[in-house]
Amino acid sequence: MASAYDFTARTIEGREQPIGDYRGKVSLIVNTASKCGFTPQYEGLEALHQRYCDRGFVVLGFPCNQFGHQEPGDETEISRFCELNYGVSFPLFAKVDVNGDEAHPLFQHLKQEAPGILGTQAIKWNFTKFLVDHEGKVVRRYAPKTEPRELESDIEELLEASD
Repeated sequence: MASAYDFTARTIEGREQPIGDYRGKVSLIVNTASKCGFTPQYEGLEALHQRYCDRGFVVLGFPCNQFGHQEPGDETEISRFCELNYGVSFPLFAKVDVNGDEAHPLFQHLKQEAPGILGTQAIKWNFTKFLVDHEGKVVRRYAPKTEPRELESDIEELLEASD
């Protein structure tokens, strides 16, 4: 059975990186955008990353321009925006599609493993979040409106289970 750690993705700097490099960590995988009403969630995502990184947690951000064209910049602009405005230090990847024929294989897997409401697989908007355990199993999907701080108890539970 495939795990989230069986895929690779291009980093925001342009190199291919196995997601398996994060095996052993609890991961929160998020499709992001710089010009969205949910963009301030970068602050909460960074806070989670900082709070739990020493315990084996990582946020992985995947910019996406599929929803209202709210991520129009190139990778350099996205990286600069995230760092300057939100102090993002967690790993960012190159822009991806999360829905449709060109959806990144990682997101195809995430959607299949953690469908949305009524079993729908399509991601509805920016800042949909997928919590993945230390073995790469997709544990839960969160709606875009779910604030990062609301995930803390689920993250702590997985971190304790992986100790």
